[in-house]
Amino acid sequence: MPKLIKEVSKKVGASPGTLVHIGEKKVEKPKITVIDYGKTFYKEEEAKTVEECLRFKDKKSVKWINIDGIHDVSIIEKIGKHFGFHPLILEDIVDTEQRQKVEDYGNYMFIVLKVPSFDEKSEALGVEQFSLILGQSFVISFQEREGLIFNRIRERIKNTKGHHRVMGADYLAYSLIDAVVDSYYSILEKIGENIESLADELTTKSTPKSLQTINKLRGEIVLLRKSLWSSREVVNSLEKSQSILLKKTTAVYLRDVYDNTIQIIEMLETFREMLGGMVEIYFLNVSNRLNEIIKVLTIITTVFMPLTFIVGVYGMNFKFMPELVWKWGYPFSLLMMFITTGLMLYYFKKKEWL
Repeated sequence: MPKLIKEVSKKVGASPGTLVHIGEKKVEKPKITVIDYGKTFYKEEEAKTVEECLRFKDKKSVKWINIDGIHDVSIIEKIGKHFGFHPLILEDIVDTEQRQKVEDYGNYMFIVLKVPSFDEKSEALGVEQFSLILGQSFVISFQEREGLIFNRIRERIKNTKGHHRVMGADYLAYSLIDAVVDSYYSILEKIGENIESLADELTTKSTPKSLQTINKLRGEIVLLRKSLWSSREVVNSLEKSQSILLKKTTAVYLRDVYDNTIQIIEMLETFREMLGGMVEIYFLNVSNRLNEIIKVLTIITTVFMPLTFIVGVYGMNFKFMPELVWKWGYPFSLLMMFITTGLMLYYFKKKEWL
């Protein structure tokens, strides 16, 4: 958090539209991919410079320009100048802490979403920013790093599967948004598996690590829930938008994406309730374990009370105590101790205290 505050402070005093990258540098070098397609053709290439991908602007086909890595503000600035995007949009693209939103500028729309990410090594869950600009015949997407969630879309376009080849840029934008929302399902699957494992663990033995896992999962659910609520509002705004860039046929598909966001939120609510119940189970197990320990200690103390009394009586060393000089005094005292202990344990067993 201090690092983030330090980065945000770079913008203090700067004029509106000043491009300052805020966030972690996720890739070493930005990658620009261009896909140009129509009903009868498909072309994909990786552009080494911004100028190489800008020559597609005037074609009547659908153009998809994807930039992986947004820390190089010069690339964002060149694209913005060529397409005539508002400087505030470019500023929002390089600010990874930007809220999710949709803005209509007439001849193009600007959309910001959050994509969940999971680090397998550290097992840490996070969110990354995904920005999208929809034009009449083009879509420009910006990611913090190269992801796999759009590979199926590329394959469908390439293999003429689905409606992409006959639909416009708005359908492509819908597909990207749908892929972002669908990426939450894989994260939910991981969380669900962790919750099941945690439930099995709590039924056998509760440890402090169990409570740490519960708190970690609750934090992840809060993060996803917060992100999904904003995504839902974005999709709802797009569905109800009167923009000329979004056809009515595409609005039907956006309604399905909206339903998916509701479904994911409901699943998150279910997980949150389950974890709340697991917290109660954890503390109940801890309480039961403490009660068992106290019961054992109480029984031990109770057993030793008469033994201590016997030892105390024969430890007084009065002159006239026959047992002190009796030949069988020592075995007799031990026998009394064993008999007393046995009777007490039998009584505890009968009462089902053991």
